[in-house]
Order: sequence, then C-alpha cells, then structure tokens
Amino acid sequence: MLTTDFPAGSPCWVDLGSPDPAAAAAFYGTVFGWTFQSAGPEAGGYGFLQLDGRTVAAVGPLTEEGAHSAWTTYFRTPDAEATATAVEQAGGTVRVAAFDVMDAGRMAQLTDPQGAQFAVWQPGSVSGLDAVSEDGALIWIELHTGAVDAGFDFYRKVFGWRSEDFPAPGMTYKVLSSAEGGDLQATSFGGIAPVMDAAQPAAWTPYFGSSDVDAVVARATGAGATVLMGPESVPDVGRLAWLADPFGAPFALIKGEPPKET
Repeated sequence: MLTTDFPAGSPCWVDLGSPDPAAAAAFYGTVFGWTFQSAGPEAGGYGFLQLDGRTVAAVGPLTEEGAHSAWTTYFRTPDAEATATAVEQAGGTVRVAAFDVMDAGRMAQLTDPQGAQFAVWQPGSVSGLDAVSEDGALIWIELHTGAVDAGFDFYRKVFGWRSEDFPAPGMTYKVLSSAEGGDLQATSFGGIAPVMDAAQPAAWTPYFGSSDVDAVVARATGAGATVLMGPESVPDVGRLAWLADPFGAPFALIKGEPPKET
C-alpha cells in the first residue's frame, strides 16, 4: 500500500505537464475537487493541486521541446545524482541532470530503456505528497511497456524493487514493491503490464482513488475528457477506468484494491 512514509524507490510525487496549466487545474478541480495553489512567482507557473488543503499532485507548463501533456511519476531517492548514474548504467537516459528545486529538494528527469519517462526526488524541505491512498489522491501507479520482464529488470537494478506475478486475463501482471519494508503486500505500490496495443508507447500512468468511478467518469467527460477504457469491474481488483484529460494526458481511476501478490 502506498503511504506517505515514502521508502526509497517508492512513488512520492506526481505532476502534470500541460500546455495550459490553468485550464488543466480547472478540469481536475471539476473532476476531483482539487484546488490550485501557486508555488510562487519564481516557480514559472508551477503549482500544487490540493484536496482539503493537502497537496495530492502538482501541475506546471511543458518545459521540454516537443513534449506532450502527460503525468510524471517521481520516485524517492536519497541521492538523485547516484540514481541518475544507475539509470545510465542500466541502459536508461538522463534527460535532465539532477538540480536543486529551491530548498524543496533535488530532482532529475529520466527515461527507461523502453522509452517510459519518470523522475526522481531527493527530499529537502518537501518529503512528498501530503496525502495518498484515498479518494481523490494517488493510490497506484502502472507501467505499460512492450517488454514487461526487461522493464522490471531495469527498475530492479536502479531501485532494488521486488515483484510478484499476479494472474490476469490474457497476461501476467507484475505487482511492484519497494526494496525496504519486508512484507511484499504491505509495501506494494504499483504494477507493470503489457501495452494495450502495439502502437502504445511505454509510459507510467497514475491511478487516483475513487469511491464512485462511474460518477467521476461522468464529471470528467462532461468537462472534456475522453474515455480510454471502462468503467469496468475486474475480479479481485475493483472497478476502474482509464481517461485522457482535455489535453490528452492519460490517467486512471480505481475503486477497491489494486492487484496484490498471491
């Protein structure tokens, strides 16, 4: 289960790069009830998406040439430079070298060998998100890739992740756990699955908790989202849906428990 203890290698932050951060914040405000709080004039339009005054995500302008709107998952690290080096040694790419984000922490932007983008966060004054694993907050992350075993092997080398296979219709789903914490089920935070079709690029997608997936889908589509999958009920998992926001960034919803180890 994802918690705000954020052991090394676990997801600790998600943010959205958007061509129109204000409009994106308004969309997610309609969907989840989030409010936008600017990070300050020095942050270049970046700000926090909050639920009841607690940061559950963030949004900012696109900063890389040719980038498209997408959610980025950040993984906790004690040393951003060392993790970037490990990424390169494991066959990945450092898109943006480690740098300080004021006194909040230190980050680097990275890409795995299959092309999925992610980032790492070395905490300073900001440890990570204020709330996870509840309605309207991050509850799970999922990597879809054309090479499930190779994808896991890369992240195992970088973060020391552990995995267990979860049987699913037509595929084997890898449930991910951090290196720390002992019990695999207690430390699980995400999964790896095959791409839904051959044309789909490898990517990490955040799942946000929802006690009523259908109602959230209705609000989202009313505000301009596109349904990519569902809503549907998956045995031993829960009810889920995949959406793309008005600028094309995919995200997912889930009610119930994500897959757990067997």
